[in-house]
Amino acid sequence: MKGNTAALEALDTLTLATRLGEACRARGASVTAAESCTGGGVAHAITEISGSSGYFETGYVTYSNAAKTRQLGVPEATLASHGAVSREVVNAMVAGACRDSGASLAVAISGVAGPGGGSEAKPVGTVWLAWGDSMAQEAVCRHFDGDRHAVREQALRAALVGLIERLESEPAIQEKLPER
Repeated sequence: MKGNTAALEALDTLTLATRLGEACRARGASVTAAESCTGGGVAHAITEISGSSGYFETGYVTYSNAAKTRQLGVPEATLASHGAVSREVVNAMVAGACRDSGASLAVAISGVAGPGGGSEAKPVGTVWLAWGDSMAQEAVCRHFDGDRHAVREQALRAALVGLIERLESEPAIQEKLPER
């Protein structure tokens, strides 16, 4: 899966969204996005593709901590102890988005897009992403360069790449062996 990351990251957003749709249809998967610093960019990219209503459930733009708690069930204590830009929060965002939407796979993004808001521990460009479902999540911290637009664009592309990688690591429906 990871060997394909560089090739995927070289693709434009529209191509990534198209490939995500193909992977969802081939596997009977549905996806949702729980976004903070990307402000709905992932949902927008996915829904640029005709027919995306067949696999895209919903999108959550939970910019404030209160919205993360209210819409996705992120515990206030988790936000207080780890901050919104953390592994624990994006994992909880994924779990909550899958529980609420019924999607089989979610991505969550929370970061510091800038130009303000950074700290020594979490400088501008720090973005946590997670993928998974209501039971299991995998999170990574990325550090993106550039201005606010560049950080948000890189986070959006990383989110799509991660969804594609996870889906393409599973066999397509027609490739699955029949149960005995």
